[in-house]
Amino acid sequence: MQLKQGWITEARHVISPHCDLRPEDEVPSLLVIHNISLPPGKFGGPYIDQLFSGTLNPDDHPFFAQIQGLRVAAHCLIRRDGEIVQYVPFDRRAWHAGVSSWQGRERCNDFSIGIELEGTDDLPFTDEQYQRLLEVTGLLIQHYPIDLQHITGHSDIAPGRKTDPGPHFDWSRYLAAISEDALSETPKESHSS
Repeated sequence: MQLKQGWITEARHVISPHCDLRPEDEVPSLLVIHNISLPPGKFGGPYIDQLFSGTLNPDDHPFFAQIQGLRVAAHCLIRRDGEIVQYVPFDRRAWHAGVSSWQGRERCNDFSIGIELEGTDDLPFTDEQYQRLLEVTGLLIQHYPIDLQHITGHSDIAPGRKTDPGPHFDWSRYLAAISEDALSETPKESHSS
């Protein structure tokens, strides 16, 4: 997996207008995990792409009338089958966090990357999603000052307002796997003669 000009080369790209420039000299330093399904509880279909690209038709489902005009997008979505869709390059500010705060700092969109997992608070995520999330996380850690202490859920930056990624997201599994990957990629000590 590679990163080119803020885009994952292996991802499917769907350009979102729901982004803008980060504050000057701001580099993403926080990774926020979300979940989403559209309509709620339904997987597959074009609706997440349409929401994030601003083309969702409110007549396609009764729920869509409630979110008509919503201007949101995460940087990436990982679908149930592991497909990665990217909407916003990582060097730009995606509108994913809303009113939020992390370690006393507000406006998390300014300094975070948002990854959506296709899912709900009520169901476990798939093995394919965890695998792809680990791959994306590893790529981000290589390019940005993100570490285990700077990975969190939407519910942690917007408590009381948001609940995702929900109780079925296996934080222990995910964070342990990141730690293992980091240890296995630690360069060996070199001895010069």
